[in-house]
Amino acid sequence: MHIKRIVAAGCALLLAAIAAQAEEIGQVSTTFKFLGANDKIMIEAFDDPDISGATCYVSRAKTGGVKGSFGVAEDTSDASISCRQTGPITLPEAIASGKDDGKEVFKKSTSLLFKKMQVVRFFDKKRSTLVYLTYSDRIIEGSPKNSISTIVLPQALQNKGATVLGN
Repeated sequence: MHIKRIVAAGCALLLAAIAAQAEEIGQVSTTFKFLGANDKIMIEAFDDPDISGATCYVSRAKTGGVKGSFGVAEDTSDASISCRQTGPITLPEAIASGKDDGKEVFKKSTSLLFKKMQVVRFFDKKRSTLVYLTYSDRIIEGSPKNSISTIVLPQALQNKGATVLGN
């Protein structure tokens, strides 16, 4: 029974590592720990998988200590997001029409099994703005802590349902 738990935990960590496709930009220590890693704030970047030229930067708390060193600590729900246009943007029809609102564009495990931080994207057509929301959830209960960021798109060229914007 004990071996099954270890194997399940290892599989969960492996799946979390595969699912997370963010690039680590940097980190700072916030709390010194005598045993294990320090508590940190991690800064990661990811590109929107559906919109080339849209990049988001997420800062999030990472719990240290002995549990954190072994990957079994639960990180707090504190996170912040900032998204920017980093190249020409092509807005697919599904997004421009609002059919793709609330789509998860990034997810990262923040505990061994049940808690994750995620980013979802919305398109405010009236204001021609991409809106990114980051928040944490758990199977039993989520957290009201959240953060948003926007990328304002100029009133752009309409090209058969796709919006093409320069940098």
